[in-house]
Amino acid sequence: MYWNQAEDPDTITVPDDIVDLSFALDCRQLPVDHAYGLAAALLAVCPWMAAEPGIAIHGVHVAGSQNGWERPAHGTGNRLQVSRRTKLTLRAPRARVAELLAALPGIRCQVGDCPLTVGVGKVRPLSKETTLFARHVAAAPGETPQADESAFLHATAATLAALDIRMRKALCGRALALATPQGPILTRSLLLADLSGTESLRLQQHGLGPHRLLGCGIFIPHKGIDAVTSNG
Repeated sequence: MYWNQAEDPDTITVPDDIVDLSFALDCRQLPVDHAYGLAAALLAVCPWMAAEPGIAIHGVHVAGSQNGWERPAHGTGNRLQVSRRTKLTLRAPRARVAELLAALPGIRCQVGDCPLTVGVGKVRPLSKETTLFARHVAAAPGETPQADESAFLHATAATLAALDIRMRKALCGRALALATPQGPILTRSLLLADLSGTESLRLQQHGLGPHRLLGCGIFIPHKGIDAVTSNG
Protein backbone atom coordinates (compact mmCIF):
# COMPACT_ATOMS: atom_id res chain seq x y z
CA MET A 1 0.00 0.00 0.00
CA TYR A 2 1.23 3.50 -0.89
CA TRP A 3 -0.13 6.47 1.00
CA ASN A 4 1.09 9.98 0.24
CA GLN A 5 -0.24 12.30 2.92
CA ALA A 6 -0.58 15.91 1.80
CA GLU A 7 1.18 18.50 3.93
CA ASP A 8 -0.94 20.37 6.43
CA PRO A 9 -0.33 24.09 5.75
CA ASP A 10 -0.78 24.83 9.47
CA THR A 11 2.25 22.67 10.30
CA ILE A 12 4.58 24.45 7.86
CA THR A 13 6.87 27.07 9.33
CA VAL A 14 7.58 30.00 7.00
CA PRO A 15 11.32 30.71 7.11
CA ASP A 16 12.42 34.32 7.46
CA ASP A 17 15.77 34.10 5.68
CA ILE A 18 14.06 35.58 2.60
CA VAL A 19 11.24 38.13 3.01
CA ASP A 20 9.33 40.73 1.03
CA LEU A 21 9.73 44.43 1.78
CA SER A 22 6.70 46.52 0.87
CA PHE A 23 7.26 50.28 0.49
CA ALA A 24 4.71 53.05 0.14
CA LEU A 25 4.92 54.75 -3.22
CA ASP A 26 4.26 58.37 -4.24
CA CYS A 27 3.97 58.22 -8.01
CA ARG A 28 1.16 59.21 -10.36
CA GLN A 29 2.29 57.33 -13.47
CA LEU A 30 4.83 54.75 -14.58
CA PRO A 31 5.70 53.31 -17.98
CA VAL A 32 3.90 50.00 -18.48
CA ASP A 33 7.30 48.44 -19.19
CA HIS A 34 9.24 50.01 -16.31
CA ALA A 35 11.43 47.09 -15.24
CA TYR A 36 14.76 48.44 -16.42
CA GLY A 37 14.08 52.04 -15.37
CA LEU A 38 12.99 50.99 -11.88
CA ALA A 39 16.00 48.73 -11.40
CA ALA A 40 18.37 51.46 -12.57
CA ALA A 41 16.83 53.98 -10.15
CA LEU A 42 17.14 51.64 -7.15
CA LEU A 43 20.65 50.50 -8.08
CA ALA A 44 21.75 54.15 -8.12
CA VAL A 45 20.91 54.27 -4.41
CA CYS A 46 21.98 50.73 -3.46
CA PRO A 47 24.53 49.61 -6.07
CA TRP A 48 25.43 46.54 -3.97
CA MET A 49 22.11 44.99 -5.04
CA ALA A 50 23.62 44.12 -8.44
CA ALA A 51 25.94 41.61 -6.74
CA GLU A 52 23.44 40.28 -4.17
CA PRO A 53 21.90 37.06 -5.53
CA GLY A 54 19.01 37.08 -3.07
CA ILE A 55 17.62 40.47 -4.14
CA ALA A 56 14.65 40.73 -6.51
CA ILE A 57 12.54 43.73 -7.52
CA HIS A 58 8.85 43.06 -8.07
CA GLY A 59 7.37 45.06 -10.94
CA VAL A 60 4.91 47.72 -9.79
CA HIS A 61 1.54 46.16 -10.50
CA VAL A 62 -1.65 48.07 -11.28
CA ALA A 63 -5.04 46.45 -11.81
CA GLY A 64 -6.05 45.76 -15.40
CA SER A 65 -9.00 48.15 -15.26
CA GLN A 66 -10.32 50.60 -12.72
CA ASN A 67 -13.07 53.22 -12.84
CA GLY A 68 -13.39 52.85 -16.59
CA TRP A 69 -9.62 52.99 -17.15
CA GLU A 70 -8.25 50.12 -19.20
CA ARG A 71 -4.69 48.95 -18.84
CA PRO A 72 -2.70 50.15 -21.88
CA ALA A 73 -0.62 47.88 -24.07
CA HIS A 74 2.80 46.73 -22.91
CA GLY A 75 5.63 49.11 -23.78
CA THR A 76 7.82 51.91 -22.48
CA GLY A 77 5.77 54.61 -24.22
CA ASN A 78 2.45 53.80 -22.51
CA ARG A 79 1.60 54.79 -18.95
CA LEU A 80 0.10 53.07 -15.91
CA GLN A 81 -2.04 55.15 -13.56
CA VAL A 82 -0.64 54.49 -10.08
CA SER A 83 -2.94 54.72 -7.05
CA ARG A 84 -1.90 55.61 -3.50
CA ARG A 85 -2.43 52.00 -2.49
CA THR A 86 0.16 50.74 -4.97
CA LYS A 87 3.34 49.43 -3.35
CA LEU A 88 6.95 48.96 -4.35
CA THR A 89 8.05 45.49 -3.28
CA LEU A 90 11.48 43.91 -3.05
CA ARG A 91 12.34 40.34 -2.11
CA ALA A 92 15.47 40.27 -0.01
CA PRO A 93 17.64 38.21 2.34
CA ARG A 94 17.00 38.92 6.00
CA ALA A 95 20.59 40.12 6.37
CA ARG A 96 19.86 43.05 4.00
CA VAL A 97 16.49 44.09 5.42
CA ALA A 98 17.69 46.77 7.85
CA GLU A 99 19.89 48.35 5.18
CA LEU A 100 17.07 48.56 2.64
CA LEU A 101 14.53 49.86 5.16
CA ALA A 102 16.98 52.65 6.01
CA ALA A 103 18.24 53.47 2.51
CA LEU A 104 15.12 53.53 0.33
CA PRO A 105 12.50 55.64 2.16
CA GLY A 106 12.65 59.24 1.00
CA ILE A 107 14.53 58.67 -2.23
CA ARG A 108 13.26 60.59 -5.25
CA CYS A 109 14.07 59.34 -8.69
CA GLN A 110 12.89 59.17 -12.28
CA VAL A 111 11.62 56.01 -13.94
CA GLY A 112 11.58 56.96 -17.59
CA ASP A 113 10.10 60.46 -17.45
CA CYS A 114 7.95 59.68 -14.38
CA PRO A 115 8.96 61.01 -10.94
CA LEU A 116 8.76 58.52 -8.07
CA THR A 117 9.26 58.86 -4.32
CA VAL A 118 9.68 55.84 -2.05
CA GLY A 119 7.95 55.87 1.33
CA VAL A 120 8.23 53.85 4.50
CA GLY A 121 8.70 50.09 4.16
CA LYS A 122 7.59 47.09 6.17
CA VAL A 123 8.48 43.42 6.24
CA ARG A 124 6.11 40.74 4.94
CA PRO A 125 6.77 36.99 5.22
CA LEU A 126 6.56 34.66 2.26
CA SER A 127 3.27 32.88 1.63
CA LYS A 128 2.14 29.33 2.47
CA GLU A 129 -0.14 29.30 -0.59
CA THR A 130 0.50 26.41 -2.94
CA THR A 131 -0.62 28.15 -6.13
CA LEU A 132 1.96 30.69 -7.25
CA PHE A 133 2.20 33.15 -10.11
CA ALA A 134 5.10 34.98 -11.78
CA ARG A 135 4.28 37.86 -14.11
CA HIS A 136 7.57 37.39 -15.96
CA VAL A 137 9.84 34.39 -16.36
CA ALA A 138 12.74 34.84 -18.77
CA ALA A 139 12.56 32.58 -21.80
CA ALA A 140 15.50 30.50 -22.93
CA PRO A 141 18.12 32.29 -25.08
CA GLY A 142 17.09 32.22 -28.72
CA GLU A 143 13.40 31.56 -28.02
CA THR A 144 11.07 33.67 -30.16
CA PRO A 145 7.59 35.02 -29.31
CA GLN A 146 6.18 32.52 -31.83
CA ALA A 147 7.78 29.53 -30.08
CA ASP A 148 5.53 26.75 -28.90
CA GLU A 149 4.53 27.12 -25.23
CA SER A 150 5.29 23.44 -24.71
CA ALA A 151 9.02 24.11 -25.18
CA PHE A 152 8.90 26.80 -22.50
CA LEU A 153 7.05 24.51 -20.10
CA HIS A 154 9.43 21.62 -20.79
CA ALA A 155 12.43 23.82 -19.96
CA THR A 156 10.63 25.13 -16.87
CA ALA A 157 9.91 21.61 -15.62
CA ALA A 158 13.59 20.73 -15.91
CA THR A 159 14.66 23.87 -14.01
CA LEU A 160 12.12 23.19 -11.28
CA ALA A 161 13.28 19.58 -11.00
CA ALA A 162 16.79 20.85 -10.26
CA LEU A 163 15.25 22.64 -7.26
CA ASP A 164 13.48 19.41 -6.25
CA ILE A 165 10.12 20.92 -7.24
CA ARG A 166 7.66 18.84 -9.25
CA MET A 167 5.57 20.68 -11.87
CA ARG A 168 2.05 19.23 -11.61
CA LYS A 169 -0.20 21.94 -13.08
CA ALA A 170 1.09 24.91 -15.06
CA LEU A 171 -0.25 27.66 -17.29
CA CYS A 172 1.96 30.10 -19.17
CA GLY A 173 0.86 33.35 -20.73
CA ARG A 174 1.74 35.11 -23.95
CA ALA A 175 5.25 36.32 -24.61
CA LEU A 176 6.19 39.87 -23.59
CA ALA A 177 9.54 41.59 -24.11
CA LEU A 178 11.14 43.77 -21.42
CA ALA A 179 13.10 46.65 -22.93
CA THR A 180 16.74 47.09 -21.88
CA PRO A 181 19.67 49.00 -23.45
CA GLN A 182 21.20 45.61 -24.31
CA GLY A 183 18.08 44.56 -26.21
CA PRO A 184 14.71 43.05 -25.36
CA ILE A 185 14.37 40.17 -22.89
CA LEU A 186 11.60 37.76 -23.84
CA THR A 187 9.42 36.60 -20.94
CA ARG A 188 6.23 34.69 -20.25
CA SER A 189 3.94 34.73 -17.25
CA LEU A 190 3.69 31.44 -15.39
CA LEU A 191 1.17 30.00 -12.94
CA LEU A 192 1.98 26.83 -10.99
CA ALA A 193 -0.63 24.96 -8.95
CA ASP A 194 -0.69 21.94 -6.63
CA LEU A 195 2.74 22.60 -5.23
CA SER A 196 3.48 21.23 -1.80
CA GLY A 197 3.92 23.81 0.94
CA THR A 198 7.63 23.07 1.08
CA GLU A 199 7.97 23.42 -2.70
CA SER A 200 6.06 26.70 -2.67
CA LEU A 201 8.36 28.24 -0.08
CA ARG A 202 11.46 26.95 -1.85
CA LEU A 203 10.32 28.47 -5.14
CA GLN A 204 9.58 31.81 -3.51
CA GLN A 205 13.02 31.78 -1.89
CA HIS A 206 15.00 30.77 -4.99
CA GLY A 207 12.94 32.20 -7.83
CA LEU A 208 13.18 30.87 -11.38
CA GLY A 209 15.65 31.86 -14.05
CA PRO A 210 17.70 35.06 -14.49
CA HIS A 211 16.99 38.82 -14.43
CA ARG A 212 15.57 38.96 -10.92
CA LEU A 213 16.23 42.72 -10.65
CA LEU A 214 13.96 43.17 -13.68
CA GLY A 215 11.10 41.38 -11.95
CA CYS A 216 11.64 38.01 -13.62
CA GLY A 217 11.16 34.69 -11.86
CA ILE A 218 9.52 36.15 -8.73
CA PHE A 219 6.55 34.10 -7.53
CA ILE A 220 3.64 35.47 -5.52
CA PRO A 221 0.49 33.77 -4.17
CA HIS A 222 -2.45 33.40 -6.55
CA LYS A 223 -6.10 32.67 -5.86
CA GLY A 224 -6.01 29.47 -7.91
CA ILE A 225 -5.69 27.92 -11.32
CA ASP A 226 -9.45 27.38 -11.69
CA ALA A 227 -10.09 31.13 -11.95
CA VAL A 228 -7.57 31.33 -14.79
CA THR A 229 -8.96 28.41 -16.76
CA SER A 230 -12.59 29.52 -16.34
CA ASN A 231 -11.78 32.98 -17.70
CA GLY A 232 -9.47 31.77 -20.43
